[in-house]
Amino acid sequence: MTNEGYSEGRPLDHLNHGDISEQQFLETYNAGDYERPSVTVDMLVFTIRSEAQSNYRKLAEPALQLLMIRRGGHPYMGKWALPGGFVSMQESLEDAARRELVTETGLDDIYLEQLYTWGDVHRDPRTRVISCSYMALVDSSELELEAGDDASDADWFRVEQRLLEEKRHIHERGRTTERRVQLTLSNGTEELSAVIEVKEAVEGSVRSSSMTILEVKGIAFDHAKIMYYALERLRSKVEYTDIAFNLMPETFTLTALQKVYEIIGGKKLLAAAFRRKIADWVIETGEFTGNAGHRPSRLYRLNPERMTT
Repeated sequence: MTNEGYSEGRPLDHLNHGDISEQQFLETYNAGDYERPSVTVDMLVFTIRSEAQSNYRKLAEPALQLLMIRRGGHPYMGKWALPGGFVSMQESLEDAARRELVTETGLDDIYLEQLYTWGDVHRDPRTRVISCSYMALVDSSELELEAGDDASDADWFRVEQRLLEEKRHIHERGRTTERRVQLTLSNGTEELSAVIEVKEAVEGSVRSSSMTILEVKGIAFDHAKIMYYALERLRSKVEYTDIAFNLMPETFTLTALQKVYEIIGGKKLLAAAFRRKIADWVIETGEFTGNAGHRPSRLYRLNPERMTT
């Protein structure tokens, strides 16, 4: 190979790639030749928490809750958003996600799952921003809530999803489904909401889907879409993995575990059928709950042989 015409720092565009070494190519490569979008991570931190009740005689009801932060600066100043931040040039996506998780919750070494990458061109008014979303499931007894540097507040919001309308169309080459879904989030003093239109189409071997936010109240960016996607993923995976156990303490009663499944699935379960379903997923510890005026209950833990997450 000849290096004729090569000098350090001089672009080599006039040469064929086969005429230079990879090292020479990299030494003269200019990343500024291409526009680069910013990259962020957005965290969906779910837990099961009991809500305070105004009537002290009524027991607090546990519910699926999501960590939100109130933005302390522009854009969307004062609106609520998922915790997250920009990825630095020297860290991986997962490293950035775990860094943000520690910053926002004080927790490390917990269940974390990459969900989806969001890249709509105009999803952030500042610049082109691509975001990778992650879902974390935590036991509320281990939480230490903190607000990040760009947040004026952080709080837990009860999150609920309701189907408003669904239409299905069958045609010669496939089918389309259109549904409108309402998300409602409440922390006892504020209520956030969004209506999302979801379209899914199958034509031959091609599948496509899209989401559009039709209405939004109090939620920043396109985070309502990310919430919807995460809730669907969580409800799907709870049926065939041990993902729900990440919301539990190390030892638990079967009644408490069933309640978590009911909260995520949004429906009551028959105790006998539920216990048959999860019989192979749990093992007895030989321990019992404290009496506290009630009959002691057996404590269980996840069977290590069935761990999937």
